[in-house]
Amino acid sequence: MRRFLFFTVLLSVSTAVWSQRGNSSFDYLLMPQSARSAATGGYNVSIVETDASLIYDNPAFLGAELDKTLLVNYLSYIADIGVGNITFTKKINDKTAFGVGAIYTNYGNMLEINEMGDVLGDLKASDICANFFVAHDLTEKLRGGITGKFMYSNYAHNTAIGLGVDLGLSYYDNESGASLGLVAKNLGRQVKAYEDELASLPWDIQLGYTQKFPHAPLRLSVTANHLKQWKFNDIYSEDDAFMKTAWKHLILGGEILLSDNFWIALGYNVKRGEDMQLEEGSRLNGFSIGFGLRVKQFGIACSAGRYNVGATSLLFSLSTNFAQTAL
Repeated sequence: MRRFLFFTVLLSVSTAVWSQRGNSSFDYLLMPQSARSAATGGYNVSIVETDASLIYDNPAFLGAELDKTLLVNYLSYIADIGVGNITFTKKINDKTAFGVGAIYTNYGNMLEINEMGDVLGDLKASDICANFFVAHDLTEKLRGGITGKFMYSNYAHNTAIGLGVDLGLSYYDNESGASLGLVAKNLGRQVKAYEDELASLPWDIQLGYTQKFPHAPLRLSVTANHLKQWKFNDIYSEDDAFMKTAWKHLILGGEILLSDNFWIALGYNVKRGEDMQLEEGSRLNGFSIGFGLRVKQFGIACSAGRYNVGATSLLFSLSTNFAQTAL
């Protein structure tokens, strides 16, 4: 625990290095990449599970228990926009593991039209992020992880390149069922801009706590995000009082663990729900739900949530573990 607290202070100090002013780029990195974390509110940095998709939330979730795991995720966002990732993880030894993965965002076909209204043809727009994960057990209860990121975006005739890292810690006490997670995400910057000015990445610090109840199939999580700042600089939050600002930093999630191989989850992302509450908006904004099932070495999961007022988005996860022998 002392190492966890030390790393907490270290990350807090290091954020000064990444607090450059200016607009961020590569905002597709904010999209959920795990059906399980999406179902519990969008981000979850403290759930400890044998689920390779969670390493996109916290690289410290990677471990020897995920040896030879192949994962495919797909998010149907809105219209014909889709976000997918493919990941493979492998252990190096009983305390160290690594993984490789790629995120791909496709925005579909768009028309190129000049200022005179003439249609010039089709435009393509896409993003890709190559990820390299590595994690190591620091103690029996504490694990650290790092994700290296190489980002490339191609929007019509403009391209951009960026480099970044995620730094994560995961603390888990098996006896009490309590776990803590701390992550500094998307620390980095563009190295090639769309035009002239280089921009920072959409970086953030997230801290989470999860508690599993010993005599009930229930696990609850609370995640604090947007910790790089206190006040939100947007039109929805400029008049918020202290308690409402604090409330908006939270994501609440709960899981019903019906067995070791089946779970159902529900989450609420406070800021997303508050921001999307239009006069005639849905009261379900900010909520998410999902389930997961494992049969032998195969796992499937699905979540549903609203990340914009236009549609409900579905995220599907499919995984298999080649280290397990099929029965």
